[in-house]
Amino acid sequence: QVQLLESGGGLVQAGGSLRLSCAASARTSSRYVMGWFRQAPGKEREFLASITWSTGITSYADSVKGRFTISRDNAKNTVYLQMNSLKPEDTAVYYCAADGRPLFTLGRRDFESWGHGTQVTVSS
Repeated sequence: QVQLLESGGGLVQAGGSLRLSCAASARTSSRYVMGWFRQAPGKEREFLASITWSTGITSYADSVKGRFTISRDNAKNTVYLQMNSLKPEDTAVYYCAADGRPLFTLGRRDFESWGHGTQVTVSS
């Protein structure tokens, strides 16, 4: 498993933007899939987006499609989540996830490694 460290959370006004970063502790091989999730108080953890290290193919939840963008920087071993047009309902703890198992594909949500999360608060 790889250790993940999220950063970039904070307080932002509605309509604003934030970019979250997720740094991996070790070199992730090309087979890795990386993902972003969030969990609001009293709610279940929600998938947001995922990306393959090797090809950069992405997948998004309908709730964030068009507003959030996932990307990766292989040289920095870092994955990003650019969040635009933020709404108060985007307030949550945001988690980065990674999985390098051979059969793990972009459509799966049962990631093997998780970060500790970063708080995002959107004020109205």
